[in-house]
Amino acid sequence: MVSRGSASGGCGQSPPLACFNPSGLDRSAGLQWSGCQEFTPHVPIAATLSLYISRVFVLAVLAMLAGLSVLLGLFDFIELLRRSATRPEATFGIVTTIAALRLPWLSMQILPFAVLLGGILAFWRLTRSSELVVARAAGVSAWQFLAAPVLCAIALGAFATGGVSPLSAVMRARAESLDLTYLRGGGGPLTLAGGQLWLRQADRELDPQGIAILHAGQVSVQNGKIEADQVSVFRLDGQDRLLERVETPHATLDATGWVLQDARMVKPAQLPGRPETRRLPSDLTVERVQESFAPPDTLSFWALPGFISLLDRSGFSSIRHRLHFQSLLALPLLAGTMSLLSAGFSMRQTRRGGVAQMIGSGVAAGFALFVVSKVAEEFGQSGALPPALAAWAPTVSGLMLSVALLLHLEDG
Repeated sequence: MVSRGSASGGCGQSPPLACFNPSGLDRSAGLQWSGCQEFTPHVPIAATLSLYISRVFVLAVLAMLAGLSVLLGLFDFIELLRRSATRPEATFGIVTTIAALRLPWLSMQILPFAVLLGGILAFWRLTRSSELVVARAAGVSAWQFLAAPVLCAIALGAFATGGVSPLSAVMRARAESLDLTYLRGGGGPLTLAGGQLWLRQADRELDPQGIAILHAGQVSVQNGKIEADQVSVFRLDGQDRLLERVETPHATLDATGWVLQDARMVKPAQLPGRPETRRLPSDLTVERVQESFAPPDTLSFWALPGFISLLDRSGFSSIRHRLHFQSLLALPLLAGTMSLLSAGFSMRQTRRGGVAQMIGSGVAAGFALFVVSKVAEEFGQSGALPPALAAWAPTVSGLMLSVALLLHLEDG
């Protein structure tokens, strides 16, 4: 054993450095010294600390997510009640069903803010109880014990994208259908689009690489079928040369394709043919045409890539769906960014009265990131920015600012 006095005569450093002086000891006594070494926590201790901080963080985020979801769901329910006041067919049960079906979608929208506010609450409690202070004094870097909460936030975002999004899309689509039937009283998404329809589809009947462009002056949905009036079909080859034009007063889209009634065929340099009923095969369905006009968040994350390809082949605009798909892809990184942002604002020691300022600063930073993301989204929907850039740029910018804030706090 070595006395404290003999050890203190060496380097004279204070913990967490353990100082040793090998020159003043008798090696015959069996004593061996390794010099001044920095104390580092044992791996199991660091792992246990990370698990503990992750548990506190996840519980705070889930509690905040539940509270915010209930609060926004209540506001949404009150708004639905107001809209149903003039519609006797919209009963209290219908309104309650619509509000409940919209709840997963609302939770998806506020998940980043739940991570931000829940992280601020969790890290502030750990800092106030001096647990993070003791961990850092023991030699644990902030980057070490923040790695686990950030990974948990990313995992929550990935679960929301891959697991909650399909359920949210199905429930949101059902809520939109009930809203349209009982509260809006409209004729469907096609009515909102002005009743007209332009589409492009593959047409290999006349040419292996051919396409058909269809325009309908008036479109409605009846008995699960699309009924179109004043329809013109332009059948082109692979080089966009006109092969045939079809004019029909009425057409119907069923499960197998278009049924053109009393259709007249006009070919270049030929007289119009006699009216007859013809069929035009199509991979479009009534549901797909309606979904192209419906909000993108009524489609599952896993169904979006195929549906975007179908929209491009059919001539519909896919910008909204591409932007929504990229936003879902960026959600895990956005959740991780919010966790870093919450740590940057809540790990500092606050004086008396500084808690409100800390929370307000964190909320203001999150709101600023939300505004920037919405502005980028508007630019993306207008076509001024590519959808990928509009979805990822705010998230990556917020990540870099969060890392810069933590570097300033941790390393000076």
